[in-house]
Amino acid sequence: MSAGAEGGADAAKEVRPTQPRPLSHDRVTLVVDGTHFVVDPAVFTAYPDTVLGRMFGRARQHSFTRPNSKGEYEIAEGIGASIFRVILDYYRVGVLQCPEGVSVAELREACDYLCINFDYNTVRCRDLSALLHELSNDGARRQFEAFLEEHLVPAMVSSAQEGERECRIVVLTDEDTVDWDRDNPPPMGEENSQILYSTKLFRFFKFIENRDVAKALLKERGLKNIRIGIEGYPTCKEKVKRRSGGKSEVIYSYVQRPFIQLSWEKEEGKSRHVDFQCVRSRSVPNLITALGEGPTWPGATPTPQVDELDRLNGPPLEVLQQ
Repeated sequence: MSAGAEGGADAAKEVRPTQPRPLSHDRVTLVVDGTHFVVDPAVFTAYPDTVLGRMFGRARQHSFTRPNSKGEYEIAEGIGASIFRVILDYYRVGVLQCPEGVSVAELREACDYLCINFDYNTVRCRDLSALLHELSNDGARRQFEAFLEEHLVPAMVSSAQEGERECRIVVLTDEDTVDWDRDNPPPMGEENSQILYSTKLFRFFKFIENRDVAKALLKERGLKNIRIGIEGYPTCKEKVKRRSGGKSEVIYSYVQRPFIQLSWEKEEGKSRHVDFQCVRSRSVPNLITALGEGPTWPGATPTPQVDELDRLNGPPLEVLQQ
């Protein structure tokens, strides 16, 4: 063997998490996405913490993993054949060699499904942008889980203890200051926001990809009506205008800061009850008479009793009486 070949073999050994184990004479046929793969099950049992390692380890020995009538194992439903070829490379050499034309996002989903570790130590990909995107999503998820427990959950608990059913949080930086005029506060509508000072969380929410990761995680935790974005927030007085009549108008300075709004109830606290006494029809001046409940006269044709909402959505009363 030449020195170059020996150097290549040494480099390949460096990325292998475990030394290759001797193969057996056993062979199994796997059917993935309509494609047949003949594999030695020993390559799977060398990684017992993965799904395939469990399937062809003790599960197969105890007949939990069974072939079809042709003696083939139909596995990995939803995973394409091209993706599964990359998965087999991991079992053979310990590295996922993602070729051009194979989606890194789909490879990531397959690794999650099969319990295969997906990180820079196990993935080799020419498209660094796609690889780093997936790694950033992993990092963002871990980071937001910490933010959620440390900052956001206490704010939600505080709102819940006040009898609220939703929570709105504005994230300011550690250097921001809020100085509102007591007599002339800024117009904030009906929303009562909590203020959270965290430069790290502010920087986290700057990226729309991180906001998507955070929203997905909050949905997994059972929260609803989630809105995450960036909007102007008044921090301090900029100037005061004196108007006629002695009234003053305070002009505030606004900064663009992230906000998060969510609820832990299925729907907003709005009543579904419809008070029919408050429903008025433009074409029916007297609702009681129109419904035929008032006095009638001889020979008159009684008016059909129709729900008032149907009247509002249908033709005028005069058309119905013709």
